[in-house]
Amino acid sequence: MTRERLISLDVFRGLTILLMTIVNNPGDWGHVYGPLLHSEWHGCTPTDLVFPFFIFIMGVAVPLAMPDKFYDGSTFNKILVRSLRMLCLGIFFNFFGKIQLFGLEGIPLLIGRLIITIAVGYALMGSFSSKVKNILAFSILAIYLFLAYSGIEAYHDVRLPGVLQRIAIVYFVVSLLYLKTSQKTQIITGIILLLGYWAIMTLIPVPGIGAANLDKGTNLASWLDSVLLKGHMYRGTITWDPEGILSTFPSIVNGIIGLLIGQLLQTDAIKIQKAQKMGIIGTILIFFGLIWDLVFPINKSLWTSSYVLYTTGLATVFLTILYYIIDITNYQKGFKPFLIWGVNPMIVFFTSQIIPQALVMIEFQNPHNPLEKINLLNYLYTFGIAPFFSNPMAASLAGALIYVGIWTFILWIFYKNKLIFKV
Repeated sequence: MTRERLISLDVFRGLTILLMTIVNNPGDWGHVYGPLLHSEWHGCTPTDLVFPFFIFIMGVAVPLAMPDKFYDGSTFNKILVRSLRMLCLGIFFNFFGKIQLFGLEGIPLLIGRLIITIAVGYALMGSFSSKVKNILAFSILAIYLFLAYSGIEAYHDVRLPGVLQRIAIVYFVVSLLYLKTSQKTQIITGIILLLGYWAIMTLIPVPGIGAANLDKGTNLASWLDSVLLKGHMYRGTITWDPEGILSTFPSIVNGIIGLLIGQLLQTDAIKIQKAQKMGIIGTILIFFGLIWDLVFPINKSLWTSSYVLYTTGLATVFLTILYYIIDITNYQKGFKPFLIWGVNPMIVFFTSQIIPQALVMIEFQNPHNPLEKINLLNYLYTFGIAPFFSNPMAASLAGALIYVGIWTFILWIFYKNKLIFKV
């Protein structure tokens, strides 16, 4: 069986990474439209769809990338190393702003951090032999763990979980499930994970707190994070992490459902029949997600079982629509910009996390107030974008869209020159 490049999946991935770039890079975090923010706790905004969509898309791509289901030691090593490379890239985002070099400050320190960034990026996304990839991935992970737990002041509270870290874990598990188990086993695994997580979160008392609950900071997932990730959680000061340990288990099901959809797309059935099945599956998932929400609320930070069903249902429906338009009717006009984003997501994921942190490090005298300094990121927005808008939220959105426009141009150059960056 040959590999199939599914254009609709690339476009879906492109739309998702583009939305991620918009929500992660507003011009002003103090003025953001509601749909471009995460839910405060229970509930789901468009922004809350980005992460689970990524995991779903990754799951769909697994059988398309490995259609022969051939498994041996070499295959396992490739999956493991790819997972480790993604994990290490994700952790580096959290280290970048904490790197200290020989007492350097300001621009010299920024240059040093950028040199390290290029080195790490090349080590984790460069093309090497399998042996070299192994050595680099394990060595970089060992350095991270040493720095995090060495007692060195600069790194004592560096965050270890994160988005790319969770994607890496799910990729590892889902890939092995695909290669080593049947679809029936995959479905049973997904059901056990969702029901088991529901039972754990709603029935097991929280040590030191009391009855099981789903409140912020006092639920069982928060308690486990505070014990096992103490000092290395989101922003280093709270008692839980949105990409924490326990909530990673149900996120695996987003990948499993994507995996099942990917296998459906690989069958010999007529394309329109595949689309019909996908549409039905997506609708059913949304329905049961909303029903489960009544007793186990949809919640991204807890990654509740209802959230898994709801988001994978929406993802399946969106992919079905794109699959019908692009791969069945062969209508591709207007989708090229999203395709360009979709074939090169890793470089955006990695670099767009670093650029804002780098721009914040460049400071100079505020031309409108000589008594204070302003960083380059704020300067570009305050004097280059905001003055053209009377509505601060519109100005903030414009800042994000300009950033997207710059990236679209960069990705277009990469696409034209067939430059694709992978782990």
